[in-house]
Amino acid sequence: MLIVLVGGITRLTESGLSITEWNLATGILPPLSDTAWQAEFAKYRATPEYRLEASLAGMTLADFKFIYFWEWFHRLLARTVGLIYAAPLVWFWVKGAIPQGFKPRLVALLALGGLQGVFGWLMVQSGLVGDMTDVSHFRLSLHLLTALLLLGALIWTARDMRRVAREPEAGKTPLTRAAMLVAGVLFVQLLLGAWVAGLNAGHAAYDWPLMNGRIVPETGFSNGVFWALTHDPFLLHFLHRWWAFVAVAALIFLARRVRSTDRRAAVAVHIAYGVMVLLGISTVLSGVSLWIAAAHQLTGALLVAATAWAMHTDGIAHAKRIAR
Repeated sequence: MLIVLVGGITRLTESGLSITEWNLATGILPPLSDTAWQAEFAKYRATPEYRLEASLAGMTLADFKFIYFWEWFHRLLARTVGLIYAAPLVWFWVKGAIPQGFKPRLVALLALGGLQGVFGWLMVQSGLVGDMTDVSHFRLSLHLLTALLLLGALIWTARDMRRVAREPEAGKTPLTRAAMLVAGVLFVQLLLGAWVAGLNAGHAAYDWPLMNGRIVPETGFSNGVFWALTHDPFLLHFLHRWWAFVAVAALIFLARRVRSTDRRAAVAVHIAYGVMVLLGISTVLSGVSLWIAAAHQLTGALLVAATAWAMHTDGIAHAKRIAR
């Protein structure tokens, strides 16, 4: 949850391109002397972002240290998450304490975490070439959605292991078609949100429910419908606003399916999407306030966790109905 929050702050403060190298070991420590800081600043000054944007704003070394901190902290958290996961995995593996059938899945989750780091670096690289002043919004969405997939998979696996602890003979929890449908609808909303963030499309309008005084914003289709659906900030902002309510309907459906089995899961889903929508509207009306927008992204992660919880509950109920 924390790394998703810090990742959002890193994006909102445009800090992601402040570190131009990926050093897994030496990158743990930030610059510790004025000479080292000047060297890092020099590398950043060679980037398109600095040449075309930051230099025009008169960025100072103090300004650079601010954006460097958020990118460094984000990378440090990534290493910490990996260590916190890998060390106990090795320990419990050696102790023979991992339940039967879980080793491949736990290793796969570790590998997915490593792949997430690779996607993060590929995202940064996309903003260091040519005249790019931002990272690719496609790579940003890959980075963010992989993180949320990993979060959901961790929740699912944790609940599977708790179930096995209570019921040693319990089999795998199935993923129901209803749950997959809800997950698909939510995926589209999260993808749109990632593209809105990557294209700075949150700044396309600061009013709600209208967009710049219009129900449907002006959209340019001169480059084709596909280009507009994947690149036009006004259209993507519009779609992200209103697909949210399709996602809400799907989440209400899921919550109603599981409330008799696990009322807490249903309540968690209701609270998460309610707060998410309110924070989304507040982000727009505030002119994309840093902390409101960051809270919006954090709530997105909480919504993924709550949805994974409810989907798992739905799977258990389905398995029990089949067993009867």
